[in-house]
Amino acid sequence: MKIHYLKPFKHHKLNPILFHTNPSPSRALFSSTPHPNTQPITLNYLQNSIQSSQWHLIKHLAPNLTPSLISTTLYNLHKTPHLVLQFITHIEFHCLDIKTRCLAIAIVARLPSPKPSSQFLKQAIASDIASIGVIFNELALARDTLAIKSSIVFDLLIKACCELKRADDAFKCFDMMKEKGVVPKIETCNDMLSLLSKVNRTQAAWVLYAEMFRLRINSSVYTFNIMINVLCKEGKLKKAKEFIGFMEGLGVKPNVVTYNTIVHGCCSRGKVEAAFMILNAMKAKGVEPDSYTYGSLISGMCKEGKLEEASGLLGKMVDNGLVPTAVTYNALIDGYCNKGNLEMAFSFRDEMIRKGIMPSVSTYNLLIHALFMEAKMSEADDMRKEMGEKGLVPDAITYNILINGYCRCGDVKKAFRLHDEMLTKGIQPTGVTYTSLIYVLSKRNRMKEADDLFERIQHEGVLPDLVMFNALIDGHSANGNMERAFSLLKEMDKMKVPPDEVTYNTLMQGRCREGKVEEARELLNEMKRRGIKPDHISYNTLISGYSRRGDIKDALRVRDEMLSIGFNPTLLTYNALIQGLCKNEEGDHAEELLREMISKGITPDDSTYLSLIEGIGKDGNFVGKGA
Repeated sequence: MKIHYLKPFKHHKLNPILFHTNPSPSRALFSSTPHPNTQPITLNYLQNSIQSSQWHLIKHLAPNLTPSLISTTLYNLHKTPHLVLQFITHIEFHCLDIKTRCLAIAIVARLPSPKPSSQFLKQAIASDIASIGVIFNELALARDTLAIKSSIVFDLLIKACCELKRADDAFKCFDMMKEKGVVPKIETCNDMLSLLSKVNRTQAAWVLYAEMFRLRINSSVYTFNIMINVLCKEGKLKKAKEFIGFMEGLGVKPNVVTYNTIVHGCCSRGKVEAAFMILNAMKAKGVEPDSYTYGSLISGMCKEGKLEEASGLLGKMVDNGLVPTAVTYNALIDGYCNKGNLEMAFSFRDEMIRKGIMPSVSTYNLLIHALFMEAKMSEADDMRKEMGEKGLVPDAITYNILINGYCRCGDVKKAFRLHDEMLTKGIQPTGVTYTSLIYVLSKRNRMKEADDLFERIQHEGVLPDLVMFNALIDGHSANGNMERAFSLLKEMDKMKVPPDEVTYNTLMQGRCREGKVEEARELLNEMKRRGIKPDHISYNTLISGYSRRGDIKDALRVRDEMLSIGFNPTLLTYNALIQGLCKNEEGDHAEELLREMISKGITPDDSTYLSLIEGIGKDGNFVGKGA
């Protein structure tokens, strides 16, 4: 058989790629050393196999193909990119070195669909086989070799970076394009702007937008829509509205998305009235509002509590022939749930179903949460079962609401049964799940189980947060185990979970229960040193602690300190002081405080009068007769 030995190509630009490619040491598939007991694979043999679509044979030959042979074959077939795509797919693209990959990508980029080349680029970037700068340079070399005049390979590279959310890599490619005198397409710039907007890098978006102007890249309506969204995210609604005039001045007509962006921006910032002005403006310009326009307005009105107006707008929307989405109905359902009007909330759920709009998991979560807030746990659980009957799978939020509900009701068994069901269904419990379970165990004085659960979840990779620590500290404090409560505070510091006023208030209450009010006072000072502002509960805790042991002077001193920083006394403050005064048989002063609290609009409760009655028994005088 005649052997066709590989000869160098005359095309001088190809030489660096074809004959100076160093195989990656990690790439065992394409060794430069032929497999033992095999004849050398010739260029003609390989090309004929590809052109005759002998893909099974190509797969068999793959381990013996050298990088230079693959590169030469790719170049020879560069006018038939569909064959190149098949070839590199069957020899496993991810095993090629970066030079060969970039040559293949540049050829495949000539296909009508950009999807294959985009996919290969994302694989190359994500694999970290080379830095983005190296990938760009190798693509530039392949582009020169293949005499590609367009910017397509660079545009596709930036698009791939954007799809992988690598904004800095996209910027680097953009700058390297400029250095080569290649101007990106407007679609490429829009991809970058869109990514920067999504990740809230608004300043970077404006830098890029200014550079586009410098390069005289004409903005499309999509460009303007992105920048209007950037302005809305920055809270610059007035400038967003002015931007419409700017784009019109450049000959770009705003579309429904342009107006919807501003409407949504206004509604999300509580400026519904301004959103309606935009609605009128778009109608005046002949741009008809769509379902998204009305959905944003309805959502905005629901947040402001204008539920009747929102319901009316829904009717108007339907009359105009527009179909509301599940998101729009969810806004109304959420609004009525927050108002405690479950009847209306469920009526909108029923209306959705009548109109053929399938309630979503979010819809059910809103209703389940509303039932939980009214302690209707049996009905809430029935809703979860209904979800399953309708083919919807409850998510972690669904289970967390129900578990939290049963924990608040003290039903430990039901809460843990739902936790186990989550695991069975492959739904990963969250920190919220475990906080609820730790809370109920603590309230049931089952502190060993609470501690065991706390340790176990950490071994499973769940990091405790502030709320979880506070729940456990509260449990140990309430059960008199202050040593463990303070050890948890040390754990918080070790794990860099900053305590808050709730943490310290709980510890202060624990110390006061022990009668160690001075230590509770020191905790208040420690709060201040750590930059945590004490609240009225902090001061009331100390007042109550001093009053219970009869130190009324210290209690009044804390009351005065509380007043000096702007906290008004509460029912708890007055009750604690009256209790302390009665304990010290100072009925007259207790009577004065009773009159004072009533004059300030604070209604005495059973605890107030119980303290006063106990005071009567001690000094024999009737306290409160002038109240």
